[in-house]
Formats: sequence, C-alpha cells, structure tokens
Amino acid sequence: MAPIAPRSGDAVFANVERVNAELFTLTYGAIVRQLLTDLEEVEEVNKQLDQMGYNIGIRLIDEFLAKSNVSRCVDFKETAEVIAKVGFKMFLGVSASVTNWDADGTCCSLILEDNPLVDFVELPDTCQGLYYCNVLSGVIRGALEMVSMKTEVTWVRDMLRGDDAYELKVKLLKQVPEEYPYKDDE
Repeated sequence: MAPIAPRSGDAVFANVERVNAELFTLTYGAIVRQLLTDLEEVEEVNKQLDQMGYNIGIRLIDEFLAKSNVSRCVDFKETAEVIAKVGFKMFLGVSASVTNWDADGTCCSLILEDNPLVDFVELPDTCQGLYYCNVLSGVIRGALEMVSMKTEVTWVRDMLRGDDAYELKVKLLKQVPEEYPYKDDE
C-alpha cells in the first residue's frame, strides 16, 4: 500500500497549535451537561451532539487538508487509514486502528484505545443511553461528506458504558460524484 501521506499524524500534531487539553475536556463536558439540562431526553442530546460534530466536520476538513498535505485518497480503505492515523492524531493527539472490514471494503471500525474527551467523566445512571462522544461521529460524517463520501457513523463500543475500547463503525453509503459549478466549454 502506498504511504498514507507525506506527513504523518505525529508530524502534523507537532506543528499544530493546541489548547490546554484539560480546558478542552472540561469545556466539552460543560457543553454536554448543558445539553442534558436543556433537552432532558438523552436521545435528543445524542442527536444534538452528532449535529454539532457534523457542523464542525464540514469546516474542519479544510484545515485538515491545508495542514496535513494529504493527497487524494484512492479508496475508502485509504481514507479510513488517514482518518485514524492522521486526523485523530492531528486534532485529538491520539491514533486509532482500523479493523473489521466488510468484504466490499465499505464498512470498518475505528478503535480508539485512548479518548481525551472522556477524561474526568463518569456517566450517572440517568444517562446510560448517552453517547458522550457522539460529536466525533458527527465530525467524521461531516468531513467525509465534504470530500464526496456519504457515510453513516455509529458507536459500537464505549468505555464509559463498560466496554474495553471506543469503537466507531464507519459505513460508506455512497460515493457522491463531484459536481463542478461551471462547464469547460464556457
């Protein structure tokens, strides 16, 4: 397989401006807490976190492409590897592994052994249906949509729920052909 990118996730992470990790984690926690207070229904909070992540992802992809110098991925498998090794490292400081590919190469799992969003977090019994890091699924979905990939991103395992890892399932629904706003003959 060709190299993932001219710059690895570690190299990009070393050159990216960062905010204090604890401040970021606590701020995210305050947002989730406020959503729980305002919306009251855990499923609505999950939807809102996903939508927030989607909005972040459609903007974050520009920064990712500008700073990572990643060339166009040839297929969904390469895209998943870039997300896991460069994207997660660049924005969260952690890497993920890509596993559980289906036969078509259109569905896989991203597994995070470490997740900085959950530092200092314990879910109360009243929030057992909450996908606390659902913002990440929205970010991936939004970013991929901006590069012409319609996806479905769902949580499979979550350590806050007692699982042994954080696992996101990413399924490519369709590759959207690029549309140009102009014609060459004009």
